[in-house]
Amino acid sequence: MTNESLMHQIDTLLSHVWMVRTFLKHSEEAQEDDELREVHRGLYDYMLALGGPYRDKDEQAYLKQARKKLTKLRRTVDLFLEVQPEISSHTNFLMAAQSLSAAVGAISELLEVNDH
Repeated sequence: MTNESLMHQIDTLLSHVWMVRTFLKHSEEAQEDDELREVHRGLYDYMLALGGPYRDKDEQAYLKQARKKLTKLRRTVDLFLEVQPEISSHTNFLMAAQSLSAAVGAISELLEVNDH
């Protein structure tokens, strides 16, 4: 897989992360829960770090940042999976947890399989 293809695949998966982040940010629960705010901010931080290199079509910088920030992104997902049952058992939150976990799992796998 080329670095360009890898960058585009990761960016496509980040569209799912973005949708979960947007859902969480605008939920009533986020207004009341510090950990939930930490989650949507952590997701945003990862995507913000990759935005510039993506716009510049700089695959090397994009993949370097994606790998560098991956551990923090995983911790953010783990935090959400931990606090989500306490926050809400509504289907929207259950699906957000599943979607986020799947997207970040796929990003992790892509980066690990294609680690140069």
